[in-house]
Amino acid sequence: MEKSNNHLVIMAGGIGSRFWPMSTPECPKQFIDVLGCGRTLLQLTVDRFKNICPQENIWVVTSESYADIVKAQLPEIPETNILKEPCRRNTAPCIAYVSWRIKKQNPKANIVVAPSDHIVMDVPEFERVIRSGLNFTAETDSILTLGMKPNRPETGYGYIQADLSFASARNKEIFRVDSFKEKPDFATASRYVKKNNYFWNSGIFVWNVSTIINAFRVYQPAIAQIFENLIPIYGTPQEQDIINQEFPNCESISVDYAIMEKVEEIFVLPANFGWSDLGTWGSLHEQVPHDVYGNACIGQNISVYDTRNCMIHTTQERKVVVQGLDGFIVAEKNHTLLICKLSEEQRIKQFSEE
Repeated sequence: MEKSNNHLVIMAGGIGSRFWPMSTPECPKQFIDVLGCGRTLLQLTVDRFKNICPQENIWVVTSESYADIVKAQLPEIPETNILKEPCRRNTAPCIAYVSWRIKKQNPKANIVVAPSDHIVMDVPEFERVIRSGLNFTAETDSILTLGMKPNRPETGYGYIQADLSFASARNKEIFRVDSFKEKPDFATASRYVKKNNYFWNSGIFVWNVSTIINAFRVYQPAIAQIFENLIPIYGTPQEQDIINQEFPNCESISVDYAIMEKVEEIFVLPANFGWSDLGTWGSLHEQVPHDVYGNACIGQNISVYDTRNCMIHTTQERKVVVQGLDGFIVAEKNHTLLICKLSEEQRIKQFSEE
């Protein structure tokens, strides 16, 4: 596998504010230091690929309103590799745009597509898995998705059902996908976890550029035609203006519905590298270290007394003292303080709008 052909595509246009008050629509979670480590989730995503692909092969697809934030947080990548969507059209048009853009530059490109707001705790294992996947797609006309081995009946993730009876002849840890499953209820998720062939759908994809473009041509010809017609303008000063005109004409559809659930040559690589999509305060609480009482504390000077099972994120305060809480979120940002039961965090959106 030629490293110069490896490309990373980061999808960073989401407006999620479920980490309010830390995240807002003006500065969503991918642009903030959720882990208190001095790096945002977007920056950590790039960091994980430093040994896999060169900086000039890193692409970020984001909203026009977030382009300056991306530029400020990732000054090392070429500004021309920050592709700006003029409007939201879900993930299929986003992936189609960047795929045609990359193909014009490198027809042999081998691509990893990753969300910007996930965390990975075991980076060496992540690197190994990604390299294994890239080797596979460099040699085949297959689409590969990473499936996370579930450790609980999670209702917030989609699932991948794999056929584990036969591994790929080219890679013994890769298997055919039988089907994709929508986010289940708890009873269904519990059944999935008891079986060994259901995996969380991570939303991380690997393919070569010809494979994904051919898939769009077959299964989404209208979207394909839009970006095929724009080949002459990619990389020119006219690109953004033309994209602003044509991108809104794309159907708003996810790549899962548009491509993944239709193609025949689709495979899954089951993996376990401490992954989470960090969709909730609860998911952050599960991933970061706890004290002996189950408290996860991110901040410079936090003291807890008679407190258990709490998620405390107070990076801007000099001193924080919490006493007598069990199962709460305590979070602050820019003079806004949230104290909420972890079990009630679905109401955070309501709080943030009041």
